[in-house]
Amino acid sequence: MNRATAFGLIGSAMALALFAPAQAQDALGKAVASDYDAKLEKLFLDFHANPELSFKETRTAKIIAAELRAAGATVTEGVGVTGVVGIMKNGDGPVIMVRADMDGLPLAEDSGLPYASKVRQVDIDGTEKPVMHACGHDTHITSMIGTARRLAAMKDQWKGTVVFVAQPAEERIGGAAKMMQDGLYTRFPKPDYALAFHVSAGTPTGKIEIQPGLTASSSDSVDITIFGVGTHGAYPHMGKDPIVMGAEIVMALQTLVSREISPLEAGVVTVGSFHSGFKHNIISDKAELQLTVRSNDNAVRQKLLDGIKRIAENVGRLNGLPEDKLPQVKVGFESTPVTVNDKPLTERITKTFAKRFGEAALLTSEPQTGMGAEDFAYFVAPNTDVPGLYFNVGGTPQADIDAARAGKLTLPAHHSPFFKVMPRESITLATEAMVTAVIDLLGPGNGPTAD
Repeated sequence: MNRATAFGLIGSAMALALFAPAQAQDALGKAVASDYDAKLEKLFLDFHANPELSFKETRTAKIIAAELRAAGATVTEGVGVTGVVGIMKNGDGPVIMVRADMDGLPLAEDSGLPYASKVRQVDIDGTEKPVMHACGHDTHITSMIGTARRLAAMKDQWKGTVVFVAQPAEERIGGAAKMMQDGLYTRFPKPDYALAFHVSAGTPTGKIEIQPGLTASSSDSVDITIFGVGTHGAYPHMGKDPIVMGAEIVMALQTLVSREISPLEAGVVTVGSFHSGFKHNIISDKAELQLTVRSNDNAVRQKLLDGIKRIAENVGRLNGLPEDKLPQVKVGFESTPVTVNDKPLTERITKTFAKRFGEAALLTSEPQTGMGAEDFAYFVAPNTDVPGLYFNVGGTPQADIDAARAGKLTLPAHHSPFFKVMPRESITLATEAMVTAVIDLLGPGNGPTAD
């Protein structure tokens, strides 16, 4: 029996007792709104105007660490390069992890916001780039600070330990793995449950998307290096053309999804980069391909990765390359497995949210519209024995979404230089939701109220 089972998903009788009357719930909402006006808005504006790239989030991390300490947490910095871990203890009870990602993206912001980023920063590859929060991580970390402040003010309503994790490099899907490698679950209390959220520009403000099972696809960055034999373009028989072999590989890769994966299963193999050669009449001695590989099932993921290696190597053999010159396939560090919400935990918190926010506020059967990835998966992978829940909070007014559907405007997408969400609506709802979820899991049965 794991620890989560040992603590148990509280029975229906106790669950019914967890919810405070409407007056107390309104008090929590008012407390969060008041904190936004007094503290959180200023933090958000600062985070948005001063974004930092993956594994370079030193300023952001210092601010988060200071705020968590001010809320009463014991803080450790530099976990997984720039990650921050804050431990808030309040007697005996389960351990809940609340995670927020904190990195920005290499984009020049063109949102038109008065607090738009003008920052440039040298990336880990040594290149100076523009930086913006084009995926809402500024709202995530602001909300996590708000959650810590609320829970610190509400210690009479919960018992246990909350582990606040400010994670670096989600955009490179490498930060979670780095924190795990740096002992997140051995140096610090291992969570019985792990919680996280994402703001969604395509979801109306006031709405929460929550569903069990698949919540984000796997993602793997794959590099293929093809070794040829260079020669004059007029004498192709004197060499081995890596561009021809690369083209054969690109076309053969399409059969992985169309002929080896069931039509009822999802998979993507996209070649995003193909580089070789420098001159019209020279056959190069090397070609390089860069791929992104996505799936909604870890078994399918492995089948795709194995298939890529098989196809690349055998195209080399088909073209007469010796064994020591076969194409090399490398899965990069920007890789993450499928993110799957724990069913019992998701069902429990869905009921909690329905009672707090009303059924109409919940979107519980929203279909996946793409194959975006999320490295929160490392914190809740099957080998961790940690049940996880990842939900979305709406960031765009319903009127704007309706206008976009009518063709009257274009909604700014995530990872776009035009990206923007409504910070107040996003942060306050996310904070209320996270505080409610934590107290549901740690509360003695009287549900969340507010000081």
